[in-house]
Amino acid sequence: MHEATPQNQEPNEAGPRRRSVLWTAGAAGAGLGIAGLGTGSAAAAAPGATGTTKAAATPPKPHGTTMIGVPFEPRSTVRIGIIGLGNRGGSMIDLFLAMPNVRVVALCDPVKDKVAKAAAKVTKAGQPAPAVYTNGDHDFENLCKRTDIDFVYAATPWDWHFEMAKTAMLNGKHVGTECPLALRLDQLWELVDLSERTRRHCLQLENCCYGRNEMRVLRMAHAGLFGELLHGAGAYIHDLRGLMFDPTYYEGPWRRLWHTRLRGDLYPNHGFGPVANYMDVNRGDRAVRITSFGTPALGLAAYRKQQMPPGDPSWKESYVESDRTISLVQTAKGRVIRLEHDVSTPHPYSRINSLGGTKGLFEDYPERIYLEPRQSNDEWGDFGTYAEWDHWLWKEHANPPGGHGGMDYMLVFRLTQCLRLGLVPDFDVYDAATWSAPVPLSDRSIKAKGVPQEIPDFTRGLWRKARPGMDSPKPAE
Repeated sequence: MHEATPQNQEPNEAGPRRRSVLWTAGAAGAGLGIAGLGTGSAAAAAPGATGTTKAAATPPKPHGTTMIGVPFEPRSTVRIGIIGLGNRGGSMIDLFLAMPNVRVVALCDPVKDKVAKAAAKVTKAGQPAPAVYTNGDHDFENLCKRTDIDFVYAATPWDWHFEMAKTAMLNGKHVGTECPLALRLDQLWELVDLSERTRRHCLQLENCCYGRNEMRVLRMAHAGLFGELLHGAGAYIHDLRGLMFDPTYYEGPWRRLWHTRLRGDLYPNHGFGPVANYMDVNRGDRAVRITSFGTPALGLAAYRKQQMPPGDPSWKESYVESDRTISLVQTAKGRVIRLEHDVSTPHPYSRINSLGGTKGLFEDYPERIYLEPRQSNDEWGDFGTYAEWDHWLWKEHANPPGGHGGMDYMLVFRLTQCLRLGLVPDFDVYDAATWSAPVPLSDRSIKAKGVPQEIPDFTRGLWRKARPGMDSPKPAE
């Protein structure tokens, strides 16, 4: 049986780990579902789960200068190395291959048939056969040592993201991971410091920030249509019970096993990233503290009782709270962001995606808007009438290919455009660390019965300066 972690200890770092067979699992897809889930180290909460974490607000001494505003080096061809070719990496490769002046140079995954299928896509696209790395869990280190790669993309289980991002930067590569960037505060700080020291960008590739609705709301917020911003909400609410108990969808039970180890918000990034962008977090405002509460953990056990036969390995598992985690994040300007996570109970898919200010609000799922003076009499308005506020990416690519309503395509297009033209990326390592911090801190807050936990200032004070983010002008090609 997997026991709940004692309140004053970190989740078990030596928990069950199946090696290569779990390494590739990837995700149901970022906008759809989980992108790269953990297998072993679930050490998401720092020691000392009780009380506030005032020390977290004191940044450690920097080891380099900031990466804020630092552009990529321009290049005629963007050379990509992909680590992890499961559900997520195996689909995202199609988008990289569809981009102009992008070459997929190398592929890595311990499961050889996944690499073979991905390599066949590369040659079918008319590119040279990629180098392949299939020799165990750590062969990604050899991929990162190559001298013909500009950017490493990691779509692997959660607890590998830190190690892979670190290895890529130490070998001179820019790197992007699926959610989350890392699982512990010390790991997040190490990646921030390493990015500054190596002068390599370290990104958490949050595709939901590129959703059409999200980008439209972003531009409207920055134009002042919502007035002074007051509150927002984001979530990852997706019934994954069937997939988590499916013996073939994931390569092993690692996705489900997180529910035996961690009590907090396992996947805050999809909800947090867009709302943080609306409020210019790290660009004039800052996420200061988080308080979290969780329901009892009943959903997975109830599903197992209904669906799984006696003797199934899942009967050895004990699930810890919570089926739904609800967190409140307060910013330096006093704004409030609500985050929710629930993959264990029946519910239609929702990321909530809400923003409110002194002139009205937007709510998604279903999309609806109420902004004065256009709306009145307590009647919701049609969000479609605000299409003029679409981001230039969506005006230029009205019907993009790929998954999740086109947001995956937008992410890859914009990332490779920034790499090719030598632009500042839309978000950076400070955003990645901030969006991932609720994983350990929500776990700690729940164990401390809701006591607020301080969110580190990963920018070391530079958040006070306004600067561009995703609402950037269209570049000249």
